[in-house]
Amino acid sequence: MEAEAAKYIGAGLACFGMIGAGIGLGNIFGNYLSAAIRNPSAAKGQFGNLIFGFAVTEALGIFSLLIALLLIFVV
Repeated sequence: MEAEAAKYIGAGLACFGMIGAGIGLGNIFGNYLSAAIRNPSAAKGQFGNLIFGFAVTEALGIFSLLIALLLIFVV
């Protein structure tokens, strides 16, 4: 296997983290919406946790994209 091919395979595997981030975001917002419909009075109190979970999950997805781009263009 050539080094160029291995580089692209590694970058493709690094992109699986973005798939996980997308699934995580759907899970976070879906569960928040379900809980907000069941108990609207508690929804405001959990909004900070929602934003924190969104930020952490999105940061992991962006980190995965960064690793893939580094593998393609730097290595």
